[in-house]
Amino acid sequence: MLHNNKIVVVMPAYNAAKTLEMTFAEVPMDVVDEVILVDDASRDETAAKAHELGIRTIIHAENLGYGGNQKTCYREALGHGADVVVMLHPDYQYSPRLVTAMASMIVSGHYDIVLASRILGGGAIKGGMPLYKYIANRFLTLIENVVLGVKLSEYHTGYRAFSRTVLETLPLEENSDDFVFDNQMLAQAVWFGFRIGEISCPTKYFDDASSINFRRSVRYGFGVLQTTARYLLQKTGLAKSIIFDPAGRKIISDRSS
Repeated sequence: MLHNNKIVVVMPAYNAAKTLEMTFAEVPMDVVDEVILVDDASRDETAAKAHELGIRTIIHAENLGYGGNQKTCYREALGHGADVVVMLHPDYQYSPRLVTAMASMIVSGHYDIVLASRILGGGAIKGGMPLYKYIANRFLTLIENVVLGVKLSEYHTGYRAFSRTVLETLPLEENSDDFVFDNQMLAQAVWFGFRIGEISCPTKYFDDASSINFRRSVRYGFGVLQTTARYLLQKTGLAKSIIFDPAGRKIISDRSS
């Protein structure tokens, strides 16, 4: 709890059994009220490990994809009364110790969304980010900054914090169930006028950390360009996109606590 705001950490998980415990061990439970893990039909013991650690666990009977997993994460968090939701991957690639700082930036009232940037501070390459991913990150970020009219250091981090209002307002159900969900969400946030802040975050790439392969990375890159084009067409009035429609389908839940 921070200034009477309920803080919930959500973990979209897939085959994270080897890294979940060390990730969870660094979550600042003096601030975090609840941790919710959504297991996307993992083929390892992720769900069993989560139960062993006492984490509230939701299990998908079939794999719904990274975006589909996040939709469940946010629906569950809102349903459990979250005022601030922090998405933390359970693969130990990002530092859980930054949850307090990220949530505080939301609670302060200055920001609606906070991104933990691997680019700020210049540690991405040192942390093991493959060179091709770094170059693609910089290229795509440049294009998005120009088109969206904002100035972020990167759009592609998987470590993010959101206010409840953001999650209730954005038509997230209209987004992809694949990895491009992340990028669509930020484009939506800019379109709807939400304030986005950033914090520097060290990153670690290692064998057990989840990372999409080259083929999926290329697919994601084209998805980012498509999302940027949809934003431009929406902005110029040349075409309308459902992901920017205020009447689009939203994450529905009732505050239960």
